[in-house]
Amino acid sequence: MPNLPDVVLWSIPAFVLLTVVEMVSVRIHPDEDAAGYETKDAATSVGMGLGSMAFDFLWKIPILAVYTAIYELTPLRVPVLWWTVPLLLLAQDFFYYWSHRGHHVIRVLWACHVVHHSSEKFNLTTALRQPWTTWTVWPFYVPLIALGVHPAALAFCSSANLVYQFWIHTERIDKLPRAFEFVFNTPSHHRVHHASQGGYLDRNFGGILIVWDRLFGSFVPETDRPVYGLTKNIHTYNPIRVATHEYAAIARDLRAAGSWRERGGRVFGGPGWQPRHPAGPAPASASAAPSVSSSVRAAPPETAVPESAA
Repeated sequence: MPNLPDVVLWSIPAFVLLTVVEMVSVRIHPDEDAAGYETKDAATSVGMGLGSMAFDFLWKIPILAVYTAIYELTPLRVPVLWWTVPLLLLAQDFFYYWSHRGHHVIRVLWACHVVHHSSEKFNLTTALRQPWTTWTVWPFYVPLIALGVHPAALAFCSSANLVYQFWIHTERIDKLPRAFEFVFNTPSHHRVHHASQGGYLDRNFGGILIVWDRLFGSFVPETDRPVYGLTKNIHTYNPIRVATHEYAAIARDLRAAGSWRERGGRVFGGPGWQPRHPAGPAPASASAAPSVSSSVRAAPPETAVPESAA
């Protein structure tokens, strides 16, 4: 097994220090147009992060078992060497892009990821607002394991990707030099990703690199100041509700669904999926409201692919 450091654990002091610096800077030099900090919101984000660490430990047990089985079955092996680690980081970032994109366009996956978008603030504590149901992520990385990447090497790359994304959750950094903005994910690009305006929805999915978005048609530069959160916000600081509100909305929609086709659309369609009614627009119903209210994305009827999907 490769002997690789736990980059998240080693990064915790930096997380704390940078968050304190950002808080102080907001207090000393406030930006009236910025979302800023709010105590209950920040506390909720930290609580979600701590809960995510606990639940991730539980999910990793069966996921590691599956990964290990696949790794033992494949005859391929990718060594962990000084020159292969950058290639592994690149490959993991590529699959992260598709995992992230998938979690925006398939409702049952969005139910996991919506947690990260549920804050109406955008600061370094928002980076800690992580989901508690990350068992939806592992299938996207199966190809890497099948190609001979050791599960521990994948875990290291995933952790490095997560640590990189911490610093881009801020409004205190404006646009960086053009060359850096062209290649890497930055605070400017990620502010777009967290925005709830129509032109910004389902854009800029990259983790470390933004080049995947440029290649696959999901990139949008920051122009207008973003408005953060969901298109219809949940207005709660209860961590349990933050973690589960979209799953609850799916359950309500399934109970009210009139056919198996509609049930499939409610689960595997886009977050704003609505059934097409031949007689005209869909009538208002109790089941329609949760689909939109708990989602930051509203797809057209009968489709799971938003404007950004290739």
